[in-house]
Amino acid sequence: MLPRPVPVRLLASLAVAATLIATPGFAQDEPLPVPKGVVAHRDLAYVPDGHERQKLDLYLPEGAEQNAEPLPVVVWIHGGGWSGGSKRGCPPLNPRFIQNGYAVASVGYRLTDAAPFPAQIEDCRAAIRYLRAHAKEYNLNPDRIGVWGSSAGGHLVALLGTSGDETAFDVGKNKDVSARVQAVCDYYGPADFPAFAESDGYERVALRPGSPVYKLLGGPVMEKAELARRASPVTFASADDPPFFIVHGTEDPVVPADQSVRLHAALQKAGVDSTLKLIEGGAHGGKEFHSGETLGEVVAFFDKHLKSPSAK
Repeated sequence: MLPRPVPVRLLASLAVAATLIATPGFAQDEPLPVPKGVVAHRDLAYVPDGHERQKLDLYLPEGAEQNAEPLPVVVWIHGGGWSGGSKRGCPPLNPRFIQNGYAVASVGYRLTDAAPFPAQIEDCRAAIRYLRAHAKEYNLNPDRIGVWGSSAGGHLVALLGTSGDETAFDVGKNKDVSARVQAVCDYYGPADFPAFAESDGYERVALRPGSPVYKLLGGPVMEKAELARRASPVTFASADDPPFFIVHGTEDPVVPADQSVRLHAALQKAGVDSTLKLIEGGAHGGKEFHSGETLGEVVAFFDKHLKSPSAK
């Protein structure tokens, strides 16, 4: 049987997306300026003597170490198809976060040219454990850590949220420290790779050699079935997962919106507090994801689950 034709408009969009993913400047590669009144601790090695990307940047309000109350933390995990991007761009440096009583961290992780999955989630979990293990040093609240990421970063934060007890993903130091997080904001991340590979019009994104998903798994989804299942956040959804805020565009040409619909449904079925915001006509990123309205919802979400006295 011949493969189903892919609409011309979608192929054009995919070509643009592939170019962006392959471009070094994609996923906010340029460093954002550090706001006034903020102290930057850059390139903290969460894996001693590890890969050059196993480092994080930590941003604190001036005098944070002397604050009476430990700071809740918002951790940013970048996108870039698991093969590009860097920690240098960090949207939570927005004044609504860093100047409103939060510590902010931006995490680097090994890309697929260095290692396939599960290296990426192993690194992200190691970074969370590092922050928790060094909470007293930087006056962080180890019980109030939220994560936010877009695209590949959205996938990784979603997997952090659902795989809290999956110690098989824990390697290296601080293995006695929890990698659990208390809130997850997922911007248009893949969540169910077997379903992704079967999505009409997206087969070439997930299946062709050299595509982001192919490189992540080290081969096509159908030949890496168990790995694809373990890489999928929906696999681990359970009642003890933290609250989720999921945002996706209905016309996303790179990751089908159905991925976020599936994750939201799996979380709700498990009894997890999950909110799904579908942006009508939204693509894979764009100004609508950082509009005052959407950003305000992100801030309110983290405030509720990381700063509220009733937050767990």
